[in-house]
Amino acid sequence: MSTAEIKKTRASLIEWISQLTDSDILFALETLRNNSGSDWWTELSDTQKEHINEGLEDIKAGRVMTSKEMWDSLNQP
Repeated sequence: MSTAEIKKTRASLIEWISQLTDSDILFALETLRNNSGSDWWTELSDTQKEHINEGLEDIKAGRVMTSKEMWDSLNQP
């Protein structure tokens, strides 16, 4: 994204945020702002990290399927 595009996007977001009245969206944005500098990996449990690493190994080994294949397998009798 170019500097001009970043400035345009920022201005558009500021305008949009200044008009928000939905407290859920405002809370979500505040949460995002407060967590934007944190490293989410350090917040995970060892079990969660292990599961993520297992998934990455599955991808590397080709043990994957498309979402269509997954849904088709659920619809089989």
